[in-house]
Amino acid sequence: EVQLVESGGGAVQAGGSLRLSCAASGFTFDDYAIAWFRQAPGKEREGVSCITSSDGNTFYEDSVKGRFTISRDNAKKTVNLQMNSLKPEDSGVYFCAASVVCTWYTETPDYWGQGTQVTVSS
Repeated sequence: EVQLVESGGGAVQAGGSLRLSCAASGFTFDDYAIAWFRQAPGKEREGVSCITSSDGNTFYEDSVKGRFTISRDNAKKTVNLQMNSLKPEDSGVYFCAASVVCTWYTETPDYWGQGTQVTVSS
């Protein structure tokens, strides 16, 4: 019933852009903060960005500040992550996740998507 479906991943050269989308259904989207996490092969999953449910405040991991922009459309139950000036170290599987509040901890979200692959070549 609960679904978070990521899309928009792909392969780009360094300096390029991608726009990831997360489509939600089966839960009260308006009540949840939505976060993006990413995981590179052999690495721990890390928080990338988050947007709150109540006021739309945004948060970013330091390495992506100024390059990534998170947004949400509650009417469409969708969260987007615009990624510009991509670097090889941005590569990994990107997951969206729903939490009562924004979180940087992988243990906290109630719901997870299946992920979408992002590959940035130098």
